[in-house]
Amino acid sequence: MPFNFLHEAPRRVVIVNPTGRYAMAQVAAMRAAGTALVAGIAPGRGGTMLDGLPLLDDLSELEAPADAAVLYTPPEGVLDAVRGAVAARIPLIVAAAEYVPVHDGLKAARDARAGGCWLVGPNTLGLCIPGRTLLGSIAPEFCMPGRVALLCRSGTLTLALARLLTEAGIGQSAVIHMGGDLVIGRNPQDYLALLAADPATRAVLYCGELGGDKEYALAAALPAFGKPLVALVMGRHAPEGTRMGHAGALAGAARETAAAKLAALAAAGAVAVERPEQAVAALLRLTSAPSAG
Repeated sequence: MPFNFLHEAPRRVVIVNPTGRYAMAQVAAMRAAGTALVAGIAPGRGGTMLDGLPLLDDLSELEAPADAAVLYTPPEGVLDAVRGAVAARIPLIVAAAEYVPVHDGLKAARDARAGGCWLVGPNTLGLCIPGRTLLGSIAPEFCMPGRVALLCRSGTLTLALARLLTEAGIGQSAVIHMGGDLVIGRNPQDYLALLAADPATRAVLYCGELGGDKEYALAAALPAFGKPLVALVMGRHAPEGTRMGHAGALAGAARETAAAKLAALAAAGAVAVERPEQAVAALLRLTSAPSAG
């Protein structure tokens, strides 16, 4: 089993390519959230500081091993950055960039798995363990500690659903944007395996979308999960054959539509809902039931 970030918050986090405007804003937010940032990797700027963050030229210069890395490299640099983190034996890697070339994404996912590393993304806002750590750009003020894990394919919906859950008084054990590119480092069923072993998680809210077949592997794993899962699949009214937003959201066949996926998840035992407010209502029922989880 790889490093389980649900059980133990990373204690030494590095930021790769932290000097861009977007990355600098996220570094400040992570620091404010209490994330244990130890260094930034910025070739050519080693030995300098960035708003109090020491900069190094290479991961090999770390004084002690890191247990998480957040990558703000451009899409064409993600494969090399992931490989560098794997070589440095960093167990948790978060890749923010969108539109990573598909073959690079496949190689990055393969190499991370082979190295025993957990790759979140590409095309991710990252993850938040409320009250403990933030890796990426999920707004911590939208989250609060609790017993429901939120897994989502869409960054916008990750934020919206976390806020809705919090406003309803439903706390989260984890808020995870798995990544919106066509190829991501870990698929929904992989997260399900982590959550099954997590005593802090009582139920799961999964939010998928049209396009691809990731939800079918999730449905196959669901009967053995042992905890309630509420499933929401967005894109039920999307025009046929139209790409919606990014590489992962295009229904190219009937089985890739939101309706077909939601039906498959319902048949596997998920509590299937069509709208976010229905998901909140279902979770309120599940988390208040003594037998849930």
